[in-house]
Amino acid sequence: MAAASSTFPLKDELDIVIPTIRNLEFLEMWRPFFQPYHLIIVQDGDPSRSIKVPDGFDYDLYNRNDINKILGPKASCISFKDSACRCFGYMVSKKKYIFTIDDDCFVAKDPTGKDIDALRQHINNLLNPSTPYFFNTLYDPFSDGADFVRGYPFSLREGVPTAVSHGLWLNIPDYDAPTQLVKPRERNTRYVDAVMTLPKGVLFPMCGMNLAFDRSLIGPAMYFGLMGDGQPIGRYDDMWAGWCVKVLTRQIFKPN
Repeated sequence: MAAASSTFPLKDELDIVIPTIRNLEFLEMWRPFFQPYHLIIVQDGDPSRSIKVPDGFDYDLYNRNDINKILGPKASCISFKDSACRCFGYMVSKKKYIFTIDDDCFVAKDPTGKDIDALRQHINNLLNPSTPYFFNTLYDPFSDGADFVRGYPFSLREGVPTAVSHGLWLNIPDYDAPTQLVKPRERNTRYVDAVMTLPKGVLFPMCGMNLAFDRSLIGPAMYFGLMGDGQPIGRYDDMWAGWCVKVLTRQIFKPN
C-alpha cells in the first residue's frame, strides 16, 4: 500500500473533473497518470447522447438530466453549453483535492522528450507551502535543488498552505478573441520548468482547463460564474472564479 501511494500520491484524496461534449479518447494519452484516480465526468450539451469512456477508468458520469434531478430548482446555478458545467463535479466530489482538465489537453513533453506528468506537478504544488509575502529569487524554495536565499526573512520561511495550483500549457495560447484574430497561427513553444507564487494582493487571469485546488481551503468560492446558454457574457467563468479565490485566500492566510 505504501509503495502504491508513493507511485500515485493522493490516490484516495483527489478527484479528476472533466467537462466534455465528446467521447474521451484523449484519456488514452493520460492513462499512465490518470488511471489510478477517480474521474468525475460532466457531460455538457445533449443529455441523450452517449459519451464513450475508455475501458479501465473508474468514473462517474453526469449529464444535464442528472444535474436537474440532483439540484432540482437550483440546477440553474450550473452553466449549460459551457465548460463551467465542471462546477457540478466540484460539488458532488467528496475528496479534499480536485484536478480539472479539458478534453482537448494532451500530454506535453519536456526538452528531453519525456512525457510530463502534469497531475503529479500539481500535487507537488498543493502539498508544498506557498510564499506570497516575500519573493524568493530562486523561484520555488521548496523544490529540489533550491532553498531560501540570503535575506529572506526566517519568520516567513514556513510559508502558507497552497490553495490553488494553476497549470500552464504549450501549443495554443489562452488568448482573448481579438488577440486570436490577429495572431491565428501563434503557438507557445517555450518550456518553463519553474514554480512561482502569486504575491499577496495580486490578481491573475485564471484558466480552468489545467487546474488543481484544495477543496478544504477553497470550498464554494471555486465557482465558475454562469456562462453559456442563456447568459449575456461568455468565457469569463474561470477568470471570475480566480479573482474570487485570490481575494478569499488573501483574507485567510496572513503572516504571523
